Amino acid sequence: MTVIEVPPERPLAESSIPVLETDRLVLRAPHIEDVGAIAELANNRRIAEMTANLPFPYRASDAHAFVETLGATPHAATFALLLKREGYLEFAGMCGFGRRPTETDPEIGYWVGEPYWGRGIATEATRAVIDYVFSQTDIALVAGAARVVNPGSRRVLEKCGFQWCGVGLCQVRALGASVPVDRFQLDRRTWASLRAWGTTVLPHLRAAAH
Repeated sequence: MTVIEVPPERPLAESSIPVLETDRLVLRAPHIEDVGAIAELANNRRIAEMTANLPFPYRASDAHAFVETLGATPHAATFALLLKREGYLEFAGMCGFGRRPTETDPEIGYWVGEPYWGRGIATEATRAVIDYVFSQTDIALVAGAARVVNPGSRRVLEKCGFQWCGVGLCQVRALGASVPVDRFQLDRRTWASLRAWGTTVLPHLRAAAH
């Protein structure tokens, strides 16, 4: 994974969120020009009902409001997932981390557009974000959660080293209800002991393209 410094003249989210790069992905702040692609992929009940915050239907106005209000802090950042193609990048989903109002530890979240399911993209993106969190911030522990009816999301967390730590309830915006979830956590010490992540490498910095 590569961490790319973004020039300071960019808008808030773009100037405060680094750009990460893996073998197949570029992770960067969502841009206004991503709005159409975000709305197209996120407007999917199968995705919305497995996430906490996505509404359904998901419209271009929702994507625009989301991008316009994004910011970042040392304990929160949201990344657009861009799949590398020959000569261009293709929007494929989102991954990020942040604190919920009632929680002390940041929680990681992700979604990938249905056309990209089954390719390991969520795992690759989550590993990149976790590597960034533990190598570039002072965060000591990251939480995760997966609906009990979503074994794919559970596998992503487990492949990234998260340990099951209990069950709970999560409010799902698209359902307007709370649903059972399995809760997970990953601490810095466990991350360090499991750091192999296959053939990937720790984050490093490079110049961003203008």
